[in-house]
Amino acid sequence: MRERFSTGTFTPDSMISCRTLIEANGYSQDDVSRPLIGIADSFTDLVPGHRNLRELTQQVKYGIYRAGGTPVEFGTIGVCDGVCCTHDGARYSLPSRDLVADSVEVMARAHRLDGLVLLAGCDKTVPGMLMAAARLDIPCVFVAGGPMLSGPAFGPKAKSDSTSIEEAYGMYQTGSATREELSDLELNCCPTIGSCQHMATANTMCCLAEGLGLSLPGSAAIPAVYNERRRSALSAGEACVKLVRRGITARDIVTPEALENAVRLLLACGGSTNAVIHLAALAHEIGLDPAWVLELIDEVGGETPLLVKINPSSLEHDAEDFYHAGGMPRVMQALASQLHLGCLTVTGQTVEDNLASYHYRYPANPSVITTLDKPFSTLPGIVVLHGNLAPQTAVAKPAAIAPEVRRFSGPARCFDSEAACAAAIGRREIKPGDVVVIRYEGPQGAPGMPEMFGPLKLLNGQGLARQTALITDGRFSGTNNGCFVGHISPEAAAGGLIALIEDGDIVTIDVVRRTLTLEVDDETIARRRAAWSYTPPQVDGYLRRYAAQASSANRGGVLGA
Repeated sequence: MRERFSTGTFTPDSMISCRTLIEANGYSQDDVSRPLIGIADSFTDLVPGHRNLRELTQQVKYGIYRAGGTPVEFGTIGVCDGVCCTHDGARYSLPSRDLVADSVEVMARAHRLDGLVLLAGCDKTVPGMLMAAARLDIPCVFVAGGPMLSGPAFGPKAKSDSTSIEEAYGMYQTGSATREELSDLELNCCPTIGSCQHMATANTMCCLAEGLGLSLPGSAAIPAVYNERRRSALSAGEACVKLVRRGITARDIVTPEALENAVRLLLACGGSTNAVIHLAALAHEIGLDPAWVLELIDEVGGETPLLVKINPSSLEHDAEDFYHAGGMPRVMQALASQLHLGCLTVTGQTVEDNLASYHYRYPANPSVITTLDKPFSTLPGIVVLHGNLAPQTAVAKPAAIAPEVRRFSGPARCFDSEAACAAAIGRREIKPGDVVVIRYEGPQGAPGMPEMFGPLKLLNGQGLARQTALITDGRFSGTNNGCFVGHISPEAAAGGLIALIEDGDIVTIDVVRRTLTLEVDDETIARRRAAWSYTPPQVDGYLRRYAAQASSANRGGVLGA
């Protein structure tokens, strides 16, 4: 019997008890002589983005067997920002990413797996799986669960989506939507399983996984309910066995050049601001300074325009339209002159080889994916801001900010929590011209850095999306639009200037010039800082450990970085 595990010596003499216990599961002696391929999935009945992963796992198993490997399945947790419907629950979302990475690492290294196929479909499970792949440096293939289909038109959108209900509730607060319309939309805006229908964090990270070379070409955007999603999963199982036989590992694929490709693709797609945190964390896993990602966004942003226009930057098109328009292969072909085409991928071929041989099943749609000579905007989809409010950077998304509010200056309305802000919005206390400030929601302050998408959606529903702005040391959903800035570093809990803003102070946001400024003199700031104090929130369990160890947003929010 041949030596099996990539790290070692699974021979009849030295590993006979290990082999016996694997065979106790019903595997044959022939099974344990083949490459042992782990299948890590985040299936749960609770989250629609994970609901189809059990079925996809079965397809992956078929592919692994077909290629001559032996599949062994294990699960990991899967937290959904949308299902985390309370602030206390939402605090666990970003921290769950690192638990996913840790759990996959433990299973793979403890059992000395030859390779991994990683299945996920939501905001934190996808980057958690990618972090694990880079950390383990064994052959790995990522399989996305796929986006859900959209619901019927509602409000200004041609297709409703998972966040339309939040906007509708804002409309209900102003009397422009009825309770019956709200109830109908609740059941109709998410008609299928899958990740949310827009270029939010889940779909963004699945697209970037393909851009990194860790997913099969064209697989990122296949809708969850399409038969093609199942066929692609089977092919992923085959691909992983081939990688094992060729000795191609995740670190051969996730290189600095591949990460640069991912950054450029993020900007071109107008992806979620959360991807900045996750790419920084991924950089950390391969030994780079996490801040390198933000520096790179600054460096290449001026030459990488917006090439993709789907929800939230479009009121007409969704993730299914993106798939039909050609998905990531079409974007990568459009951006080819800016990409490192020699990067290796899970096909065993380079990006250039993959693009040359890719077959499109649907015609191009220039209203969804355009070309470098005809960009939707010369601004990139994501920008990094600097200024006295963000000495360690902040992040904004011009792709989702209307041109007329890309420069916004107004009096601050300060809240020390998301809940306090949402309550004030519900009381109709936010007025046109206000800059809403939500602080103490960073990695340490919340702790856990929850998303502030709810308040922004309520403001949108109340008709204030283009008349107000919102800044925070927390995060946003990729579905948000309006003038917003997140990831302000240092955060309030670390003594960042955002902690010292007072109601009525003028805050100026300029996403074109990439600045974020508190218009208060240095003497006043010094006086406020001398009087400032902070008492950390009382938390226990994992959140206590996360708060003590988490890095700032500009360093990926990873533990110990």
